[in-house]
Parts: sequence; C-alpha cells; structure tokens
Amino acid sequence: MHILVTNDDGVLAPGILVLAQAMRSLGKVSVLAPDHNWSASGHVKTLHRPLRVKEVLLADGTLALASDGAPSDCVALAVLGLLPDPIDLVISGINPNGNFGYDVTYSGTVTAAMEASIWGLPAMAVSLETPENHQGEVDYSVAASIALKIAMKIMSSAEIPARLLLNVNVPCLPETEIKGWRVTRMGLRIYRDELVRRLDPRGRPYYWIGGDAPTGIPDEGTDIGAIEKGYVSITPLQLDLTAHALIPTLQSWDWINE
Repeated sequence: MHILVTNDDGVLAPGILVLAQAMRSLGKVSVLAPDHNWSASGHVKTLHRPLRVKEVLLADGTLALASDGAPSDCVALAVLGLLPDPIDLVISGINPNGNFGYDVTYSGTVTAAMEASIWGLPAMAVSLETPENHQGEVDYSVAASIALKIAMKIMSSAEIPARLLLNVNVPCLPETEIKGWRVTRMGLRIYRDELVRRLDPRGRPYYWIGGDAPTGIPDEGTDIGAIEKGYVSITPLQLDLTAHALIPTLQSWDWINE
C-alpha cells in the first residue's frame, strides 16, 4: 500500500510528522506538502506559474518533498506522476484546530483531501480540536492513532465507496477519555468576522479580516455536536454542491418571459 501524506501547515509542522510515522505501519508513506503555511487557503489550483519541489529532512531524519504550491497542488503533483508509484490513499493533516461545517470550503487540510477525491482516490482530512488558548506543545499522538484505525478500516473494506472523502475531527482529550466515534453531518459554524481598517505609514488604508474565533451550534448528529460531547466526528463529504431540493422550485419559474 502507498499512502500520500500532506497538510496545509507546512511540511515541517509537527502534526504531519506524527501522522506519517503512524501510517508507516500500513505500508509505504510519501510526504509531499507545502513549504510554508497555507492555512485557510481553500481549494487552489496553480496554473499561471511553475511549481517548485525540493527534498527536505523531517525531524526524525526521513525524507519528504516540499512544494511552493498549495496543499491541493501537492496532491495533484503526486497523482500526475511526481511520485512514480501509484497512490492508494491520501491523508491530510494533522491540523492543530478543528474543521467543522463550512470550514471545509476554507480549509487547506480538507481541500487537499478534496483534490484526491477529484482524482478518484479515497482520502481523509484529520484535524485536532485544540482549545483556543492552549498553552505548550500539542499532542498529536491520539489523533494519529485514530487516523491509523480509520485508514485500516478503509483499506480493509471489501469495496471502498467511490470517491470516499472523510472529514475527521478529533477531540483534544486522552484516548481513554474519548467516548467513541460518530458518523456525522456538517454542523452550522458561526463566524464572527470583523473588518479592521488601518492606515500604513504613508496614510494609505489597508484591511484585516479579524474578529473572534468562530463557534458553532452543537446539534445532535453534527460534527460540532459530536466533538462537544467528546466523540470523534467522521463526516463523509461529496464534491457535488448541487442544491437538489431547489431544482423543482427553479424549474417551476417562468424563465422565458423574464
């Protein structure tokens, strides 16, 4: 088995190393990730400039590849032949913060997995819901252990669902305190963004999108609700964004006479 590991925090981020180390028990692991942080980059495809790739050493002495492209670019490069061996599974992470609800459209972690789905590969994004004011190092070992178990479940399945795409969120708890796993739907994320206006030294305006950290509504059956209660959330995603329920309504409109 050949597993591609990537992320959006950069190839030298601690989460990707712990994830890659865990996955080595399943087979060959290739690490190809951005050479710098691409958090909240969304689904990017770089077409108007060349992409560079270089070898780097991870903290455990193993080789990895770093690209100046986005997380989704890294997956595309690997699938298109930068890695000579066919890829069986793509895993993106471990992100140090959760990715819930509409976060999946912003998250480089999740959209790297989406890129794999476009190419017909099973994929998952793994995020750890670290508390907002966490002090000290983040322990990724529990999230890596859970990711390994999910990967084993995927690859041992008699038939892997077409374009399997999982968004996995793990509570920041010791493994003994995690209550279990729940298959969930996307919850409602509440964003509290604010526009911050400032002036540069020459008096010209510039802007930050600031505000408090997002929250969410912990409804039963959602990713946010599962995490709130101490469960691992596993949300199956699809790239078909069609609002199927609206099609009959729109078909009933008189489009010709408008």
